Amino acid sequence: MNESDNNSDHISERASDQIYSTPQERIRDFVFDENVAKVFEDMISRSAPGYSTIVSHIGVMARHFVQPNTRIYDLGCSLGACSLVINQMVEVDGCELIAVDTSEAMVSRCTESLQKAGHRFPVSVQQADILELDISNASLVILNFTLQFIEKGVREALLKKIYDGLVDGGALVLSEKLAFNHNSEQELMIKLHHDFKRANGYSDLEIAQKRAAIENVLIPETSGEHICRLEKVGFSNVYSWFRCLNFASFLAIK
Repeated sequence: MNESDNNSDHISERASDQIYSTPQERIRDFVFDENVAKVFEDMISRSAPGYSTIVSHIGVMARHFVQPNTRIYDLGCSLGACSLVINQMVEVDGCELIAVDTSEAMVSRCTESLQKAGHRFPVSVQQADILELDISNASLVILNFTLQFIEKGVREALLKKIYDGLVDGGALVLSEKLAFNHNSEQELMIKLHHDFKRANGYSDLEIAQKRAAIENVLIPETSGEHICRLEKVGFSNVYSWFRCLNFASFLAIK
């Protein structure tokens, strides 16, 4: 997933996502297993408009917000795209990067990628439930398309824990697939997103089967819901800094 020149060879050799290319008699709920992990780099780049822009700008924001002698958390790190760009961009002393994912397959591949990239500062990759993770002394927390996979009833508690674990001036970057209040906008954004996927080589069968697999797993919310919740847990400055179709990213500062 990392778009840097240092990993260009890896990107050129990435496995193609064919998971939903043939008819499936029974479509199971989407899970981040080994089958997904090995094609995730291709899947996310062809499925999420603006993804590479979000990742690269997370590196820019990391350089701005990460403070000396603090921690950086990449929660739901998947293959480690954000961790890799943060590792490249941050130059302050004494910081530590903690990348966390529940998927064993993702953690294994993320660990390998970060080891190959080398570390400017201590980096650890953990297989853990972020709902149970202790967060403290953080100057930057990343939730890059992670919150949408967490049960809605516990999202506020997670964000409150993140807020409490941030130092003053620390920031949360929250990227999410969006829902919309008005049916006309919702339907249009879904159609345009499907057109985006078709333009990237996905067939109608793949789009339909992936949608059936993920619709009960990925639960999107509106921009207003995200902003209100971030303000409710304590963030005084919340900005919508990026949107492409129904994919967006927010910056919340303590």
